Amino acid sequence: MGTRWYVRGVRAVAGVLTRLGLVGILDRHRHRRVVHWLRSLLAVHDVEEMVALDVPWWSYRAIDEVERWLKGRTEVRVFEWGSGASTAWLAARASRVTTVEHHAGFARTVRRLVPENVGLEVVPAVRRETPEVPSRRRGHRHLDFEDYVGAIDRLGGTYDLICIDGRAREACLDRAVDHLGAGGIIVFDNTNRSRYRRAMGRHPGFEVTNHRGLTPALPYPSTTSLMRRRADGSAG
Repeated sequence: MGTRWYVRGVRAVAGVLTRLGLVGILDRHRHRRVVHWLRSLLAVHDVEEMVALDVPWWSYRAIDEVERWLKGRTEVRVFEWGSGASTAWLAARASRVTTVEHHAGFARTVRRLVPENVGLEVVPAVRRETPEVPSRRRGHRHLDFEDYVGAIDRLGGTYDLICIDGRAREACLDRAVDHLGAGGIIVFDNTNRSRYRRAMGRHPGFEVTNHRGLTPALPYPSTTSLMRRRADGSAG
């Protein structure tokens, strides 16, 4: 209920600011980081607005690091759990993006916003009394995300960048490590959550950099982590 009322409140404020012409002023100056962040606060839970702002929902520090990494490469294959603004952002900078979404209605919205180099698959959870791959999200107690998580195994191959920003993220990470190509990176969002940090700790062969700070559409800081295989192949 809290999130719902917050979003409604933000959209009401955005309407007032638009009528006053202040949103237009923010848009004209959004090349400045703080102004971009202030403008993004009005786009919370609005994927069309976030796509228009050309920004994924990761911390700005992580966005900057991933953008630098992408600029040094010509052919980049991306796999993503959890579609949205990041799908459009990545598609504008990578050769191919494969994204898996569990929510069919949201997927229909995203499909209208992304270019042709995106392959979007809808893989809904299956209701089971004892899920093999559960989600800890409220209201998901009896939903099994095994097919959703396992989509990367079914599609096969390796990817240069793998983004984990959907459901059952710990299980997604366990599958991702087997499909990451040489020199690739894993983007793991919201790793300020302790269970996600524990999941990353189960893979000592990866070096983790945590990028905490200002985050689009959030009034508080968050953390996005980037994971790379250790160059020496050690387990840390």
